[in-house]
Amino acid sequence: MIKAGIVGGTGYTGVELLRLLAQHPQVELTAITSRTEDGLAVSDLFPSLRKRVNLRFSDPAKASLETCDVVFFATPHGVAMAQSPALIAAGVKVIDLGADFRLKDAAEFEKWYGMAHTQTALLAEAVYGLPEVNREKIRSARLIGLPGCYPTTMQLGFAPLLAQGKPLVDEAHLIANSASGVSGAGRKAEVGSLLSEASDNFKAYGVKGHRHLPETVQGLQAIAGRPIGLTFIPHLLPMIRGIHSTLYARILPDAMDTDFQALYERHYADEPFVDVMPPGSTPETRSVRASNTLRLAVHRPGGGDTLVLLVVEDNLVKGASGQAVQVMNIMFGLPEDLGLGQIPVSP
Repeated sequence: MIKAGIVGGTGYTGVELLRLLAQHPQVELTAITSRTEDGLAVSDLFPSLRKRVNLRFSDPAKASLETCDVVFFATPHGVAMAQSPALIAAGVKVIDLGADFRLKDAAEFEKWYGMAHTQTALLAEAVYGLPEVNREKIRSARLIGLPGCYPTTMQLGFAPLLAQGKPLVDEAHLIANSASGVSGAGRKAEVGSLLSEASDNFKAYGVKGHRHLPETVQGLQAIAGRPIGLTFIPHLLPMIRGIHSTLYARILPDAMDTDFQALYERHYADEPFVDVMPPGSTPETRSVRASNTLRLAVHRPGGGDTLVLLVVEDNLVKGASGQAVQVMNIMFGLPEDLGLGQIPVSP
């Protein structure tokens, strides 16, 4: 059994990790930390976990995380970089769901997150945890920087186009129009997340620049091996879970005869959590709710020179905690889909 600990278990990604790991046949939950909830039974804060998780929250100083095989950080940026060195030195594998180990350029991290990166040696070692792209590197990794929720949809949506030997689309002018449910903002009290503010409303945000932009460009350039230009505009949806990304790419003249549906089907044929839907499909966020599945559809309106990709995922599962469990399975040599067979919840 894999002994697993979670740092920061009171947020949405933390409780989602608890939900998934409590059902995993090869995982023993051994520690869950929270300074503010020290001593409180997990099931008292999250009744959905009654009779499934019998742990109590503990202060990080008392949690004995170094006895775990793997520790997940479901924390704000800055926490994982402070605590990871000691854990890795103790032989513990670390999976950070936050931003500390996503960006390879420490200066870029400081620019977008407003703090210096204090673990640049570990940053250089960290593996970006997108299984469909970095599976082999993940197998031998000690430290994972898990992708953000938006970047997962954008990278998996564009990846088949960029992974070819020559460009098929105008890679300098990719566009992503993405929308997320309110849970993407985290479990904290903010005016914008109030029911009376977010409900019956739809708006863009981060138009001048969003933290997930440099991460996504970094990932897309790694896939293509070439410079990439991306315009990314996020939006807030009046719902709890789900991301819908509509991606646009201009087809190059010498690629007009490409069968893009077949290209995507071949690229993801062996991927357990990527579903390329039949031609003409329009995937819905509710079709992936509470599951680790990402669904996408390929469109070419009017048979013209614009490719439109529709991508949906649950931002808390494939966009965060489910992907973290998927990565853990790879790191420990388990079947990649173990413990992740949940069927989406509908309605």
